[in-house]
Amino acid sequence: MRGITRALLCALVLTAPFAPLPASAQAPAPAPTAPAPAPQKPLYKPEELDQMLAPIALYPDSLLAQVLMAATYPLEVVEASRWSKANPNLKGDAAVQAVQDKTWDVSVKSLAAFPQVLATMNDKLDWTQKLGDAMLSQEKDVAASIQRLRKLSYDAGRLKTGDQQKVTVQPAPAQTPSAPQTIVIEPASPQAIYVPAYEPSWAYGSWPYPAYPPYSYPPPVGYGYGAPLLTGFMWGVGAAAAGAMFSSWNWGGGDVNVNVNRAAYVDRNFNGNRYQNGKWSHQPDHRRGVAYRDAGSRSRYGASVPGADGRRDFRGKDIAGRPGGPGAVGQRPGGPGGIGQGQRPGGVGQGQRPGGVGQGQRPGGVGQGQRPGGVGQGQRPAARQSPQGGAFGGIDRGGQRVNRDAARGRASGGYRGGGGARGGGGRGGGGRGGGGRR
Repeated sequence: MRGITRALLCALVLTAPFAPLPASAQAPAPAPTAPAPAPQKPLYKPEELDQMLAPIALYPDSLLAQVLMAATYPLEVVEASRWSKANPNLKGDAAVQAVQDKTWDVSVKSLAAFPQVLATMNDKLDWTQKLGDAMLSQEKDVAASIQRLRKLSYDAGRLKTGDQQKVTVQPAPAQTPSAPQTIVIEPASPQAIYVPAYEPSWAYGSWPYPAYPPYSYPPPVGYGYGAPLLTGFMWGVGAAAAGAMFSSWNWGGGDVNVNVNRAAYVDRNFNGNRYQNGKWSHQPDHRRGVAYRDAGSRSRYGASVPGADGRRDFRGKDIAGRPGGPGAVGQRPGGPGGIGQGQRPGGVGQGQRPGGVGQGQRPGGVGQGQRPGGVGQGQRPAARQSPQGGAFGGIDRGGQRVNRDAARGRASGGYRGGGGARGGGGRGGGGRGGGGRR
């Protein structure tokens, strides 16, 4: 026995130098490679700008400028469009006065006078966001695109002075000698502002970019346009909205001027100090957390957006026709303009939970009904329920990140909701006895 013990000890002594070193003594693992930065979005090409601006480039100058400003605030456009549809008897300057105390940007408020414009922007949200993205990062290129399109239409004999508008061709400004001319469009009478509707393939004559056909959006039904035409302009009903116009184009500089006194008439809360030298300036607080498309805009404006840590992008989709209809995301107290936590009966954020922990009481027919046997169910986060109603239906569940590229939206545009309550029996998240699935 002693011999065996000695042999084992000798074997241990001989093999000890060759035992693997502890992990702490081994060579350190290489540092993890930093993730590659997200690919940068390229600037829009001239043909892409012409494509997206074709439906509106022949609007009167002031209205066109205010449409492009408002496009940088797509969520407020949605809310304004819904307000307009709910108040069809308020028109022109009267509608603008009625929204003076709203929290929207002055440009969005001014469009209350033009419900047909808001309707199109709301229905084609992917397009609206593209317009806003271009205006934020390529304002001068946008101005140049408008003039290119107007020249196409003018040279084709389509754009001309008439009963609804006045078209003036001016020499090119000294700052842009390469441009042959500047075409200005104004209302024929300041007492009535008309919004033209037209088929771009007709309005611009021979389109120069076959690979980038112009966007074409027929006018919305119910605003006096009649059936869409393949040729000619449709004018609808003129709006008595001279008081809503506060902007003008500085075509030579490629930017937009703001008349702060007129803007203050539109917006009771207007702060003219934000507009240095009377130039338009984007206001990030009205962006409502919608992500910026390019790195330059994110660097310039993104840090100033309230709630940027939990930023919500939107996708250009529509939720019309889903159970619950428009407004499927409920009013959510605790966030700007109703974005935040879903209203629940019995308090903000938390549903009434009778008889113990874990049973969320839900109104009949929305999601899952009340279930017995509350033992074993933990508290559920308040944002789980999305009751019907609210100004921003279809954006997404409270607190859920939806930063996705809006370019993935279809050209038909609209919101894709992620938080709409579904009709009875949906899995939306009522309390389930014993830890049922969500």
